[in-house]
Amino acid sequence: MATASQSEVQFRFVVAGGGIAGVTCAQQLASQFPSLDIVLLTAAPMVKTVSNFRQVSKTLEDFEVEEQPSSVLEEKYPNLKVIQSAVTVLHAKQHTLLTENGQVFHYEKLCVCTGARPKLIIQDNPHVLGIRDTDSAQEFQKRLSSAKRIVVVGNGGIALELVYEVEGCEVIWAVKDKAIGNAFIDAGAAQFIIPSLEAEKPKKALPCKRTRYTTDKDTAPNTAGSEGPGSALGPDWHESISLRGAEQVSHRVHVEYECEIEKVYSQQEFMQSPLYTQKTNLGVWPIYAQLSNGKTYGCDFIVSATGVVPNTEPFLHGNNFDLAEDHGLKVDEHMQTSEPDVYAAGDVCTAGWEPSAFWQQMRLWTQARQMGWYAARSMAADILGEAIELDFCFELFSHITKFFNYKVVLLGKFNAQGLGQDHELLVRCTKGLEYVKVVLRGGRMMGAILIGETDLEETFENLILNQMDLSPYGQELLNPNIDIEDYFD
Repeated sequence: MATASQSEVQFRFVVAGGGIAGVTCAQQLASQFPSLDIVLLTAAPMVKTVSNFRQVSKTLEDFEVEEQPSSVLEEKYPNLKVIQSAVTVLHAKQHTLLTENGQVFHYEKLCVCTGARPKLIIQDNPHVLGIRDTDSAQEFQKRLSSAKRIVVVGNGGIALELVYEVEGCEVIWAVKDKAIGNAFIDAGAAQFIIPSLEAEKPKKALPCKRTRYTTDKDTAPNTAGSEGPGSALGPDWHESISLRGAEQVSHRVHVEYECEIEKVYSQQEFMQSPLYTQKTNLGVWPIYAQLSNGKTYGCDFIVSATGVVPNTEPFLHGNNFDLAEDHGLKVDEHMQTSEPDVYAAGDVCTAGWEPSAFWQQMRLWTQARQMGWYAARSMAADILGEAIELDFCFELFSHITKFFNYKVVLLGKFNAQGLGQDHELLVRCTKGLEYVKVVLRGGRMMGAILIGETDLEETFENLILNQMDLSPYGQELLNPNIDIEDYFD
């Protein structure tokens, strides 16, 4: 890793952020301009890289995320300099960045890839944890090992993985929706996977072969209040750590639907509150969560998994960025922000272009990688005076993941996003085996959810992209006795 003294340096390309978007952007620039020095600024000692990349279909990609020391990147790309120092100030008009170590970087093109931080229900409470990066995941593991009950708040990807993986500890899961996982799956799919919470978990597969690195033991963990320097966790973050509590149970999850945390009490506050006299059977716990449905639970700690906020702070002061409603840096179809020569990619940005009929932004690994790669190509095209069109990966939303040990593929408007009442659904479900849902509008496929080993992803991707009229097939489209792949080959 390069060390920087208090000086001013000039670079053609500077990338800020050591997550998937930033590293992908820096790698692409370094390989496209081997004679130029590229700088990657990262707040953490480790960076995230893509490994075992596999193009499943035209738009669907599968990969793993590795955490590596930055020296691994520098060995692979001799012209890439990784500097561990967070950005403190951006002067966009002067094209300069100031970092924590006092160094000033002059850039010709800058790409901001600083990700997002967890939205915590309460700041600075030692019994409320957010899980976002390696440090906070390790802190969670440490706290869990002596816990008997935790409350998990949130209904996104981290919450879904967490409640399934935790063993030896009772989990109270508070979700604001009528069904679990509604950012990813519909109520029918939720009903399909929820029996897995009660069933015995299958034995774990052999551990991942790839090397995993952890930060030094003396690195201070991220507590609830700190924004923390680390980039987001990989999609299989829980596989490298033991998520076991203090109890001799497999997993015990109780879901409280359509509620949020109304108030949090410390042990002392709870004992002085009217609730203590009304609900004397709640036991003695470090923290208590009062839910909006009137129920109160004591627990060892609360996990706040209620989404993320784009990490834009160091870049806003004194500059003139257009911000989206979700507070992300608004970018155009070339990943450019409203400030000249400043690009953005990944969780920190919000797509400001008119999206394709089958695409929407979700803050996911796949989109972070795609945006980082495409931002680098756009920066390069601008320097070289070349025209560039919006990449094909933004034509169709596609994501592959795993929930409750089921393979899950999401395509297009998989939850009929933005379609109003103007759509119909076809569903095929075989309990414990597969769940297939197709979203149709005017007889044409707009999206799909595939859970289990359906092998339909490529066929459905083509049917969405080519907008073939499927109305003649009706319900037969999902007839399990018809080999639909051969039918539309």
